Amino acid sequence: MTSTTLTRAGTARGVSTRTLLAAGAAAGPLFLGLGLAQAFTRDGFDLSRQPLSLLALGEHGWIQIANFVVSGLLALAGAAGFRRALRGGPAGTWGPALVAVLGVGLVVAGVLRADPSMGWPAGAPEGNPESMSWHSYGHGVGAMLSFGSLTVACLVFARRFGRVGALSSILVAAATVVVMAWPDQDSVSVRMVLGSALVFGWLTAVSLHTITERKH
Repeated sequence: MTSTTLTRAGTARGVSTRTLLAAGAAAGPLFLGLGLAQAFTRDGFDLSRQPLSLLALGEHGWIQIANFVVSGLLALAGAAGFRRALRGGPAGTWGPALVAVLGVGLVVAGVLRADPSMGWPAGAPEGNPESMSWHSYGHGVGAMLSFGSLTVACLVFARRFGRVGALSSILVAAATVVVMAWPDQDSVSVRMVLGSALVFGWLTAVSLHTITERKH
């Protein structure tokens, strides 16, 4: 009876961990998918100059706010899954912690909205505002935490993989830095989408890889 109980407990724990990792894998596709869907359907929104963060403003802004928060919570769930799955192994401490910082950053960026700018919503300044509100600063901090932590996570997780996987993680981190730091202010909004696609795509791949590892 004791053996059966332990087996059932272990199975439940394994399913729970896979579920948490699956939640982490879904964070990026949800954030980018819903964000881009809004960008292409909100009347007057121009992704070539207006970042996805500005979708949190205006009549339907609650959708993007929820997108930030739910994606952040999914990332936090993924961090918990990584903590269970990687405990005692390479990247077992800092890897989950960095994914958790991503989650917190997304929630913060959702709760604290950016100021109207770049002509969005209607009536907003055509460029950047002359001064920033405290919540706009907070939004920026949350966004930087999200990008920064996940970029560093690419390097930390590289220790877990073989040569090809490690090189891929390092290249994703390097490409993200280049894309985000490229000195062209006119393409910031597009580069933010590309940078998000790189690091979120990496997170999804690593989450699914970890789920697969647990099946063997």
